[in-house]
Amino acid sequence: MNEASPTLAAQAAGATRPAPELSVVVPTFKERANVPLLVEKLARTLAGVDWEVIFVDDNSPDGTAAAVRAIGAADGRVRCIRRIGRRGLAGACIEGMLASQARYVAVMDADLQHDERLLTGMLEKLRGDVDLAVASRYVAGGSAAGLSSAGREHASRLSTTLAQRLLGVSLSDPMSGFFMIRRERFEELAPRLSTQGFKILLDIAATAHGTLRIAELPFVFAERQHGESKLDTRVALDFVALIIAKLTNDAVSFRFLLFCLVGLTGIAIHMATLQFALNVMALGFGAAQTVATVAAITWNFVLNNMFTYRDQRLAGLQFVTGLIRFQVICAVGAISNVGIASVIYERDPNWWVAGLGGALMGAVWNYVVSAAFVWRQR
Repeated sequence: MNEASPTLAAQAAGATRPAPELSVVVPTFKERANVPLLVEKLARTLAGVDWEVIFVDDNSPDGTAAAVRAIGAADGRVRCIRRIGRRGLAGACIEGMLASQARYVAVMDADLQHDERLLTGMLEKLRGDVDLAVASRYVAGGSAAGLSSAGREHASRLSTTLAQRLLGVSLSDPMSGFFMIRRERFEELAPRLSTQGFKILLDIAATAHGTLRIAELPFVFAERQHGESKLDTRVALDFVALIIAKLTNDAVSFRFLLFCLVGLTGIAIHMATLQFALNVMALGFGAAQTVATVAAITWNFVLNNMFTYRDQRLAGLQFVTGLIRFQVICAVGAISNVGIASVIYERDPNWWVAGLGGALMGAVWNYVVSAAFVWRQR
């Protein structure tokens, strides 16, 4: 027994492996076709580097997570985090980066539009005295040619300008999704980052308040080869909410700001429905206000489920029961809404003043009940 102990100890010692130098975090949603291609590219590029790749998948219906696990079964450098009931690019990046124990952590997309060869240049920068290395489309030698349209390129440049001027961010491309950072620096910033945003780099730069030593490397944004773009109107909402949150030093929650933005559209729906009910349907004001209130509540539920609470998004039967629950809970607020609007209308028969007063009355109530009794009780 004693003679075998040194052998067992040697085997145990040989089985241990220190954390890799570099973790590459790749958020995914419906990127099954790109996973093996990206792993091959990383293996070629990072030859000689102790690395791993962490795919963080938002429960893709196309089997992206299964594809990652199949590769990881034969290659221990390939890991998968499958998120159930949680969605969002920023949240996926943060979760993957916090799961790393490497000295350096990189973030890149799975769509093959990011040139993986830049990882070696970023790594050399961080091995020196740099905290954050960013692949920029807007420095000499870079290009945003891979954006699908001139409109998207214009929107990207406009958002970059707004971020630089409003938040004082010095990056030439704060909207880039391709960067590498020292993990200990990220760990310091992580508690103050939003899991709801889309542009995690902008959040990191704005939260750091100029304390990071930054290097920018030019890169050419390539065209997407497989899968579909995730950019849509939600990104614009995320961007506006993030800007406002950072301008207020995070005094107002990112989710609440998104809820308010959705609420503004709900007010527009309320007022349009009210006018239609009064002028076209010829309803009395009380009945018209009731119809407008139900329409606005339904509209707000649908949009908040799509945008504000997309990481807890209700679907199928849960969507139906959530809508019913939302309508029932908001009935108290709706009664107050209709009552207050009716009182205002009796004193001043100006339909839009009365309707707006009632709608604003229900805004705070809608946020509280949705947060407490609809999405958080899944």
